[in-house]
Amino acid sequence: MKQILLIILLGTGLSVTAQTLSLSFDDALRQMQQGNRSLKIADKGIEAARAERDKLNALWYPSLQGAGTFVHLSEKIEVKQPLSQFTDPAKDFVHNIVPDDQFISSILDQIGSHTLVFPLAPSNLTTVGLTAEWIVFSGGKRIRAGKIGNTMIDMARENREQTDATQRTLLAESYFGLRLAQEVARVRQDTYRSLQRHYENALKLESAGMIDKAGRLFAQVNMDEAQRSLEASQKEVAVLQNALRTLLNMDDTCDIQPTSPLFINAVLPAKEEFLQTMRTENYTVNQLQLQSHIAKQQLRIDQSGYLPDIAVFGKQTLYAHGIQSNLVPRTMIGVGFTWNLFDGLAREKRIRQSKIAQQTLAIGQEKAKDDLSVGIDKLYTQMQKSQDNVRALNTTIELSEELVRIRKKSFTEGMATSTEVIDAETMLATVRVARLAAYYEYDVALMNLLALCGIPEQFDKLRIEN
Repeated sequence: MKQILLIILLGTGLSVTAQTLSLSFDDALRQMQQGNRSLKIADKGIEAARAERDKLNALWYPSLQGAGTFVHLSEKIEVKQPLSQFTDPAKDFVHNIVPDDQFISSILDQIGSHTLVFPLAPSNLTTVGLTAEWIVFSGGKRIRAGKIGNTMIDMARENREQTDATQRTLLAESYFGLRLAQEVARVRQDTYRSLQRHYENALKLESAGMIDKAGRLFAQVNMDEAQRSLEASQKEVAVLQNALRTLLNMDDTCDIQPTSPLFINAVLPAKEEFLQTMRTENYTVNQLQLQSHIAKQQLRIDQSGYLPDIAVFGKQTLYAHGIQSNLVPRTMIGVGFTWNLFDGLAREKRIRQSKIAQQTLAIGQEKAKDDLSVGIDKLYTQMQKSQDNVRALNTTIELSEELVRIRKKSFTEGMATSTEVIDAETMLATVRVARLAAYYEYDVALMNLLALCGIPEQFDKLRIEN
C-alpha cells in the first residue's frame, strides 16, 4: 500500500515535505520534561526510596508467623517408674511388725519386680500454630532507621532535580546550538549570494575589458568556496536537528524551528551571589550533606548495640496431635530480652567505621564547595569574555559592512580589485559568525552556571531580562 501511494505521489508531481514545528525554549522545555527517559528513571528512584522507607518503618509493627511440624520419633515418649521403690519400704514396715512373715513379703517382692509405665506422647507428633513477636524497645534503632528512610527520599529528590538540571543544560546546548547553526547558515547564504553577484559583476567587467581573466577566476573560486561553506553549515543544521529531536523524543519527520533568539545580558549579577547560592543549593553539596546525616544516624544505631532488645511474644497452638495440653499449653505469652554482652569487639569496629565515614563526608563536602567555586569562577569569566567580545564585534561589524559597501561600489567603477571585495565580504562573514558564537557561548555558560548553583529555573528569567 505504501509503495502504491509513493508511485501515485511521484506520478502526480506531488512532494512529501517534513512538518515544520516552531518551538520556543519554554515549549521545548515542557516537551522534554514530558517524555524524557532520564527524568522517568529519576522519578522511579523516588518511588524506590519511598518503598525503602516503608520497609524500614515496618520494624515498628509486630511480626506474626504461622508454622506447622510433623515429627516421627524412633520411640514413644513415656515415663517408666520401678515399683520396688514403693514395695521395699512396705516390706521393712511389715518386718518390723511381723518379723517372720513370708507371705506378705513374697507378694511385695512380686509387685516390686514390675515397672509402672506412663505414656506421654506417641511416636508421631503434629502441631500447627501461630507465633507473634513485638519489639517494644530496641535502643533507638527503629527511630534512627526511620530518619534514614526519610533522608533517602530527600536524596532521591535531589538526584531528580540534578537530573532535571542536566537535561536543561543539554536542552540549552542543543536548542541554541540549532539556533546558532541556522543563523550561521543564513550568514553563509548571504555571503554566497553576495559573492555570486560579485562574480556576475566580474563577468561583465571582464567582457568590458576592465579586469583580466585572473580577477574573474578569483571571484569564481571564492564563490565556490562560499557555496561549500554554505552546504557544510546546512549539514550541521541537519545534525543538530536530529540531536534536538532525540532529546525531545520527537519524530524524525518533524523539522524544528527555534523561535527563541540567542541572547546576552548587558548586566550580570555579582559573582558572590552565585557562590553564596551554590553553597546552599548545589545538588552535590546537598547530597553530601544528606549522606552525612545518614552516617550520623548509622553511628547512633551502632552505638545502640550496647543496649538490650526487649520484646513481647506469644504463641497459640491451633492444632496438635499426640501432645496433651497438660504437658504443653496451647497458649503462651511472655516478655523476653536479648543482650549482646560481647561480640568480639565488632560493635566498636562498626562505631569507628561510622565515625570515619562521617568525617570523610564532611571533608568531601568542603572539597566539593572548593571545586564548584573554581567552576563558577571559570564560567563567570567566560560569560564576561563573551560580553566583551560582543561589544567589540558590534563595532567591527559596522566597520565591515561599510567597507563592503565602499569596495563593491569601487569595484564596479574599476577603483578596487576583486581581492579587496572578497576580503571585505569574508571579514564581514567572519565577524558575524564570531558574534553569533559569542552569544551561544554566553547562553550555554549561563545555563551551566545556573545548573551548578542549583537554580536552572532562573535561566528563563535572565533570558527574558536581556
